[in-house]
Amino acid sequence: MTSTPNELARRTQVALEAIQDSTGTEAGKFGADLFVSHHLEEIDAAYWLERLGTGKPGSRQILGLLIPIFDSDQREDGDFETLDFTLPGDVSNYLLSVQFDDSGNVIAIYMES
Repeated sequence: MTSTPNELARRTQVALEAIQDSTGTEAGKFGADLFVSHHLEEIDAAYWLERLGTGKPGSRQILGLLIPIFDSDQREDGDFETLDFTLPGDVSNYLLSVQFDDSGNVIAIYMES
């Protein structure tokens, strides 16, 4: 695969859309839904209030906060097989990882620490 900033941006957008689309589905059970439920239990309402204007946000709101985490090797090597996302503000050790096939299609979304 040719490494381009456009490919990274495209995969980031595709990953974020797939995360949102997986909520409430079998695919979201061990990925997006688990990530949301864990963070609703573990993070103080003040965090959500500051960022979202509510102490009890919905899944889409929480997932809308996700930010990508790239390491320098990914950017240099163009290794975009897996992209990781987390919440802003260094409040979590958990990630949502999105795995792609060789064509750039999402094949798995899972939570890891």
